[in-house]
Amino acid sequence: MADDPSGPCVEMLADCRLRSTTDLFAHTWDPVVLAGLHTGPRRRVELLGAVGGLSDKVLTETLRRLVANGLVERLSYRAAPPRVEYRLTALGASLVDGPMRALARWTAEHGDELLAAQERAAACPP
Repeated sequence: MADDPSGPCVEMLADCRLRSTTDLFAHTWDPVVLAGLHTGPRRRVELLGAVGGLSDKVLTETLRRLVANGLVERLSYRAAPPRVEYRLTALGASLVDGPMRALARWTAEHGDELLAAQERAAACPP
């Protein structure tokens, strides 16, 4: 965006690719579910157990959103009973291995500072 001042982001920030990308992190569970799929394909019940803290409904919404964004693939197997698994696409893996891994490193390095600042702000509101 900053490298191309003539690009469409200058005119319409709301339609910018950067906004589309940052929207992926606006949904609390999207990065968590992506991280849960990083080890390989999983069934819904496995994801619920691995992630914890989210309802089946929220998992369904999250998976649909991630599939719609091309980050996760839904795999249906003909079996008795029918079996469905979810796995990262190449695009999803690139997000997990790139920006999410960098964010995890930043969090490990600065997470305590961030929490301390939030606690100070909560204790002494402006």
